[in-house]
Amino acid sequence: MRLVLHVWRQRGPDAAGRFVTYPATDVSPDMSFLEMLDVVNEGLILKGEEPIAFDHDCREGICGACGMVINGRPHGPRERTTTCQLHMRSFRDGDELWIEPWRARAFPVLRDLIVDRGALDRIIAAGGYISAPIGSAPDANAIPVRKENADLAMDAAQCIGCGACVAACPNASAMLFTAAKISHLGLLPQGQPERFERARAMVERMDDEGFGSCTNHEECEAACPKGISVAFIARMNADFVKARLTEGRRVAKVGEGGA
Repeated sequence: MRLVLHVWRQRGPDAAGRFVTYPATDVSPDMSFLEMLDVVNEGLILKGEEPIAFDHDCREGICGACGMVINGRPHGPRERTTTCQLHMRSFRDGDELWIEPWRARAFPVLRDLIVDRGALDRIIAAGGYISAPIGSAPDANAIPVRKENADLAMDAAQCIGCGACVAACPNASAMLFTAAKISHLGLLPQGQPERFERARAMVERMDDEGFGSCTNHEECEAACPKGISVAFIARMNADFVKARLTEGRRVAKVGEGGA
């Protein structure tokens, strides 16, 4: 296969970026997309040029590091597929591919196709954990969990934090990511003591990071390589509203006590 790549090149966060065109020749249909970029980079290095910088780690569709937009679609044209698991047989000989980084204010470009996704880590740090003392690890099946809740928690836990939902959303919203992380813990018994405070803290942190609001385009679910449902956003919103109402009643009681 022969392809023409239009790749976003940017030296740093404060530098101006632009698309640069590269030919990709002798591409095997069995290559993954990242393996194809590896071959292109080998050619650039041999010519004394700067290789294309891109994120990757496990290359098994697990870690979410391989985020990039291909022809306008996060992770490329195949549904439920990460970039590292996208094979070149998904394209045709002679295709032109436009490759660029995630586009969101909360994801500043570090270099070429690499963005800083630390904002997602800070959302997790705001409340995506269980700090309530729950004792040592219980025996298997010691804590009853309804099957539907266990299944939903597992569905939410599939989120790999790649940021495709943010890149696909017209508002650059991180609602699907945040909802998955909140719902995963909120559906399990161990997560109940901090359930509503977790929702409040994480949603407020998401807003502070500069992500946009959800306006129900549902592009996030369509782009998610794990197919996480937007129904989790509704669950998160319900928990957030309950948290704010509870907080309001608590403040009112404190005021009455002081009077």
